Amino acid sequence: MNGTSSAREALIAETLGEMAALLDRVEAVAPALDASRLALINASTELAGQATAFESRMAGITENAKLQAVKHIARRTDEITRVSAEVQTRAMEEAARMLFRTEVGPALQRVAMPLQHLADLAHRGAHPWQHWLTHAATAAAASAATWALAAWLWAR
Repeated sequence: MNGTSSAREALIAETLGEMAALLDRVEAVAPALDASRLALINASTELAGQATAFESRMAGITENAKLQAVKHIARRTDEITRVSAEVQTRAMEEAARMLFRTEVGPALQRVAMPLQHLADLAHRGAHPWQHWLTHAATAAAASAATWALAAWLWAR
């Protein structure tokens, strides 16, 4: 038993030596772990600040994009409204022309014919001698032509 107990004691002594070395190593790692922890906290704080700055930049970009989209929509709406108004104006003009040709024009002609006839009668009634003067001029021209033809035939 003596041999086993000295082996055991040697094993325990060796294990205690390794434990001491392991504790020394753990104690040596502890400051590095603290430094890593502090670096991680600093990185986390810096990342939070960068995220806040990124959020504010993204909010600005988003606002600018919304503003540009609204301006584009307003321009397109104005353009479409203008084109639509022009198309409607042309359609209304064409409809008015067609209405005038088919409805108003013939009705005005029907009303104008009796008025023209009345105007002709009034014109003749205002100067009755003018109508007879035309007939007299026609008769005189016919008579002169007849005398000229007779004179020409007699002189031959």
